[in-house]
Amino acid sequence: MARRVFYSFHYQPDCSRASQVRNIGVVDGNKPATDNDWETVKKGGDKGIQKWIDDQLNGRSCTVVLIGKETAGRKWINYEIEKSWNEGKGVVGVYIHYLKDLSGNQTTKGQNPFTTFTMERDKKKLSDIVKAYDPPYWDSKQVYNHISENLSAWIEEAITIRNNY
Repeated sequence: MARRVFYSFHYQPDCSRASQVRNIGVVDGNKPATDNDWETVKKGGDKGIQKWIDDQLNGRSCTVVLIGKETAGRKWINYEIEKSWNEGKGVVGVYIHYLKDLSGNQTTKGQNPFTTFTMERDKKKLSDIVKAYDPPYWDSKQVYNHISENLSAWIEEAITIRNNY
């Protein structure tokens, strides 16, 4: 049975890259919001966006943060990471900068979004606990294949890490 996960990513620049990962099919991911759906969600302001995220996170065992060039430090990405961790969900990062977008472009590597969080219990950075995987290839097809071959194991490992923390 596939795990039910939530995918967190910066929508505008990384939507097509995220779509590739979501379509791998090794996990049951949250249904993506269409452009029209997202515009409706945004009309609800911060409360509407927060409710939508909370609803999407419900029943998920892990949050997969797809890390692009501009993912780190974004308000709603941070909210998704913090809420997921605080609810006991596994959290894992996957760098997607070398996947090609719809125009065939790759981008540069972004910062690890977990470095901005410090654990109250032991003052560790979340980045010292949560793993962020950077596929060791530059070719988009090789990156895709690496993610496809490892995503399920990374998710299981993230859930184990969270359960043991």
